[in-house]
Amino acid sequence: MTGPAELAALLPAPLFLSGPQPCGYLPDRKATHLFTDPGPGLEPARYGRLLALGFRRSGAFLYRPHCFGCDACVPVRVPAGTFRPRRWARRTLERNRDLQRTLGPAAADAEHLDLYNRYLAWRHPGGTMACADAAEYRELLLAPWAETVELAFRLAGRLVAVAVTDRTADALSAVYTYYDPALAPRGLGTLAILEQLRLAREQGLPWVYLGYWIEGHAKMGYKARFRPLERLGPGGWVPLAPDRGGDGPR
Repeated sequence: MTGPAELAALLPAPLFLSGPQPCGYLPDRKATHLFTDPGPGLEPARYGRLLALGFRRSGAFLYRPHCFGCDACVPVRVPAGTFRPRRWARRTLERNRDLQRTLGPAAADAEHLDLYNRYLAWRHPGGTMACADAAEYRELLLAPWAETVELAFRLAGRLVAVAVTDRTADALSAVYTYYDPALAPRGLGTLAILEQLRLAREQGLPWVYLGYWIEGHAKMGYKARFRPLERLGPGGWVPLAPDRGGDGPR
């Protein structure tokens, strides 16, 4: 994988290494990250190159795990052109035929904030995240240098799910999905990925990046169902072995 010196040459801003912090996925380990705020000098083609090198966006920052003695977080992406929905995916699409899908700029109005905060309160009970205002929403999900769009899903005119995604010259990168907790049985998390794959095909984009996957982790196993799935290894992107899988998201 490309080292810090080569990465720095791709970036219009300095690259930093964070201090060790408790890992959010593996509680017995410490996590460190390479990170930067690239600013307005990062054009879509270079952003796409950094995604291909394993980076991910959080707010205005780009980051990549750089943990000592641990490589559990594996960047994964789906080749949109060769993905074909299997039976479980077709069932999800059929279950949600009554939803209206629209594509547009990412919004932070009252309707979006209400849905977002209800989702966070359900997904992270007892936490302090579920009270975001418009400024906090934009800070967490958007970046002034990224081309960010949203797929919004409505049921009888009511907003029920939002998939925030970045568009580069050759890919979509799934940023965050949230939805009405009362409709969780519909599999709206699965639907969001399926529709991002559909959008990538419609726009002629080869890949949809799904972030990081940890083998055996209960919250990440769903990503391995979107076959063919590619993982980033030391020699580049390779297909994920067929015997490595997981359950679908809700």
